Order: sequence, then structure tokens, then C-alpha cells
Amino acid sequence: MPAQARCSTSTPPASTKFVYNIAASYIAKGRAFDPSTHVFQFNPYHRVQPPKARRGKASRPESGQDAFFVSRLGANPGEVALGVADGVGGWMDSGVDPADFSHAFCDYMAAAAVAATATAGATGKPLTARQLMHKGYEAVCHDPAIKAGGSTAIVGLLTAEGLLEVANLGDSGFILLRLNGVHAFSEPQTHAFNTPYQLSVVPPSMLLRAAAFGGAQLMDQPRDAEVTRLRLRHGDVLILASDGLWDNLFNQDVLRIVSRTMARAGAWATTERGVQVAPDLRPYTAPGEAADTTSSAGSQQHPYRTNTTTLQSMLATEIVGAAKAASVNQKLDGPFAKEVKKYYPHEAWHGGKEDDICAVVVLVSEEEGAVAAAAPKAKL
Repeated sequence: MPAQARCSTSTPPASTKFVYNIAASYIAKGRAFDPSTHVFQFNPYHRVQPPKARRGKASRPESGQDAFFVSRLGANPGEVALGVADGVGGWMDSGVDPADFSHAFCDYMAAAAVAATATAGATGKPLTARQLMHKGYEAVCHDPAIKAGGSTAIVGLLTAEGLLEVANLGDSGFILLRLNGVHAFSEPQTHAFNTPYQLSVVPPSMLLRAAAFGGAQLMDQPRDAEVTRLRLRHGDVLILASDGLWDNLFNQDVLRIVSRTMARAGAWATTERGVQVAPDLRPYTAPGEAADTTSSAGSQQHPYRTNTTTLQSMLATEIVGAAKAASVNQKLDGPFAKEVKKYYPHEAWHGGKEDDICAVVVLVSEEEGAVAAAAPKAKL
């Protein structure tokens, strides 16, 4: 049975324009994290590299088996599709590189999002997050270069009206933060402990062997993804990330990092009326003078420069840096250690869980027609 959709909406002012300021940060397992290079700044006007010219392994971001994409949704640069895919490491036992599946999957979803005509599919109806996941998965299944593999996935669509739709399959996930609070978050989908729902390409030989000798291959479908729909507000922070983050940081840890960073920048300020968002976030979200020369989401030819620092990039690198530190800390138990103790109370597991980590961060800006020109650039 397909997972049920959750919905929370209200009507914004007609003059409102939503702008999505997006950055991603990532680091592969076993690599040292450098916030000055392990970061990606999204520009909606950049071309997406066609899947037929898919980048080689050497030009992938240093995210290991994790992959991500951010792209325009149709012809409107104000609408965005984004997602994270986590290659299933168990395929390495069969001689398969899980990164091939996850990175190709994201490439295909990015291309399908851009190709959507006015955010509509073949039926003329708006493209959904599940449909985009299905398009990417179907393309991977028909890619002769992908012989086998699997991945979890979280896919989000952001509309010009401030609507968010997220389809989550597996143990990647999202969190939506609003004014020093956790407004919404996803729950992981698992078949058993440390066995998430996953999309797979399984060779016929493996299916025959399983039929003859027993056992089963996990082959979940995009229709199994849980869908959540939410209305966004000015100053919201949305994070989509792989389980490398959620296994090492609790939701309150992520909230603490985001609140500290937003307050330090001045984007969230404590007043007599409680926490308030700065009326104009453009001074914090605009990149510096150096241009980002990315040719497609997630494939940087010239890495991040310090003078292109934005608030969204600071949020992304602060979160991933904290998750990386927690993953190698053997004294402080994180969410994964808590799960181990729940299912295996006699297991002596302590500390974090080393893994690839990838997070895509969206800082929502709600701009009305009456908003004046941007104020002088804030120092972050």
C-alpha cells in the first residue's frame, strides 16, 4: 500500500514572492571535512548537465555514496526541485559501487525536473515529488551502465507560492525549523533495524539465485515513499539529508546549530515579542563577488570560495561539520547508538556512526512587492 500523504496549508498574501536560498554540504566517510571546499551554492540560472554526458567519478562531489541534486522545476527559476540519495553500502559485497546508482539517480531527477513543462507532467497536472522520484528511478533501471545497486531517496519540490512537497523513502529525511522550534520532520522507513526502504536494480542472476536458494532482495518502489506537504514561511530553514546526519545528530542538535547560526548572523533575533525573523534576508543570502562556476547541481568545477559565503552555506557547513565530528566521537552516544541499545540491549556500542554525510539546506525568503532595495551586505 502506498504511504499516506500528510498536509498542512494556509493561504499567503497574494503579493508574496517566495525565494529559496539553497546550499549543500557533504563529506565522504573517512575523509577530513573542509567547510571551504565541501560546499555547493545553488544558482537557478545554471544549466543542468544532460544525463547522456554524465560526469565521471573524478568530477563528482566528495560525498562518497551519498549524492544530491538541486535544479529548477520547469522553466520558472522561482520553483525548485531538490533531493538526496544514499547508495546502499551492502552492494559492495557483490562488487558493486553503490555511488554509481545514487549519483546517476540524482542526475536523472535533476534533468527530469528541468524538463518539466510549467511544472506539469504528461497529463498536464503538476509534477509531484513521487513522480519525479519515479522518473529518476525508471531512467536508472534503463541505464545500461547501471548493472546493479540501490539507494534510499528523499525528494522535495518547492513552488513559487511557498508550498513544499517531500517524498521520503528510506532513512534519509528532512526537518523544517521555524523560529527556534522544530515545525515538522520525517520518520525513517525501515524493514528492520538498519535496513531502510530502498530502490534497487537487481541483476536477473541474483533474482534466480534467490528464488532457488531462498532469501529476498529489497525492491521498494517510489509509490512506497511517504509524502508530506507543508506551507512555508519567511525565515524557515529546511534541511534534507542522508542518514549520515540523522544517525549522529538529534533533531534538537540540528535546531541548536541552526538557531545559533541564524542568531549570530542577525536573521533570527530575540525580541520582547519572542524570536523574530529579519524582514529582509537578502543581505544574508546573496553570494559575494566571486561567481559560482558550477555547470550542474553537485558537480563543481571550481570549488567554493570564502568570498561567496552566504547564510545558507554557513548553515550547511555548520550542520555537516557537527555531524562529522559526532560520527567520530566514541564517547558521546548519538541517535544510532540509541537505536542499537533499543534493539540490542546487550551490544556494547558507544559513540557516533561513521558514514558519508550530505545535507541540502534551504533558507526561505518571503518577499513582498513593497520590500525596498536590499540593505548593505551583512558580515557573516
